[in-house]
Amino acid sequence: MSEIINNREYRQKVLKELIMELHDGKSVDEVKERFAKLIEGVSTAEISEMEQALIAEGMPVEEIQRLCDVHAAVFKGSIEDIHKPDTLTEIPGHPLHTFKQENRALEKLIDEKILPLVDSFTRDDSEDNVRSLAAAFAELGEIDKHYARKENLLFPYLEKYGITAPPKVMWGVDDEIRAGIKEVRRMLAAYSGNKDQLAAKARAAVDRVKEMIYKEENILFPLVADTLAEDEWIRIEEESEEIGYTLYQPKVKWQPARVDVEAKELAQGEKPVDEGYIKFATGILKPEEIYAIFNTLPIDITFVDKDGAVKFFSQGKERIFARPKTIIGRQVANCHPPASVHIVEKIVEDLQAGRKDHEDFWLRMGDKYVFIRYFAVRNEDNEFLGVVEVTQDIAPLQAISGEKRLLDE
Repeated sequence: MSEIINNREYRQKVLKELIMELHDGKSVDEVKERFAKLIEGVSTAEISEMEQALIAEGMPVEEIQRLCDVHAAVFKGSIEDIHKPDTLTEIPGHPLHTFKQENRALEKLIDEKILPLVDSFTRDDSEDNVRSLAAAFAELGEIDKHYARKENLLFPYLEKYGITAPPKVMWGVDDEIRAGIKEVRRMLAAYSGNKDQLAAKARAAVDRVKEMIYKEENILFPLVADTLAEDEWIRIEEESEEIGYTLYQPKVKWQPARVDVEAKELAQGEKPVDEGYIKFATGILKPEEIYAIFNTLPIDITFVDKDGAVKFFSQGKERIFARPKTIIGRQVANCHPPASVHIVEKIVEDLQAGRKDHEDFWLRMGDKYVFIRYFAVRNEDNEFLGVVEVTQDIAPLQAISGEKRLLDE
């Protein structure tokens, strides 16, 4: 273990040196070979962790952005061995599929329109060629919507899971690309004969767009696919329309697989209860009262039935983990990030098999101390009915001291 730690510390030290060399004026080619040796056998996740640690030490994000071009130069041709193609990008309507299709449209715009127009403009900077190139770069300016969805919908979820360095670095590069496109458009709008300079800036701008496409599809997309849960993708898909799309409109609406829990109960002979009382062994309650009780308790409750489908969740005033209503009927495994699915499945398996009656976890979330408990739910005949998850912020409870009696009031 100490060997691994030492290796990481060494890589961290060298990474810092490489960034400073870039800062001092060395070119990508001059540091590329040393960077390649440094990351040999290292996943992109660890590289992200190292960058994140440098930011935590106080290194400005702008300095780490200098590594982006080195990443692209080193990884091309080999990064596919680290990240295999991700199936989410192949599902029509899924946010990652939409991002990928936008990238194909951007590449087509660059290769089939902008670059030929730049060549024509270089040969003849006539008014027609200037006007055509300006129109093509106006189309390219639509990339702002692609970047806005990435920055405002994908990055917040990565940050929620503690992955902060890659979003900060990539957002900085996005802004540089935006600025490059705006500069070309400004020069075309006020064209005054500086043909070679403008052509060079135009080619540099589209080159950076292509480099970012490569980084998205080989670094960012696999990272979010491995990190985000299905209910988070649902929210991203729902909010994408408001920001808008770039040169591509999703052809279908993505619908994740789910069970119609009401239809399932009716098929099994259960009758819906909309009014009247529900009789329990210890009393009776109206459905309205049951609903209000669940939502009044200072805990979050989620129930997953014996087949693994989410059947119910409470809606208290201050939920710890957000739950969209679209979660109802979905498999519980799809409600967690892919990296933790096997843990969730093992918990459910142990509870269902009777190896355990409950499983507990606790973690810090800002000023909250979150206590998460999973309980096996069984009937009077000890038959497994499902799993109930109970989540509570216990920080206020830990702060209690002394006594407070009814008579104190």
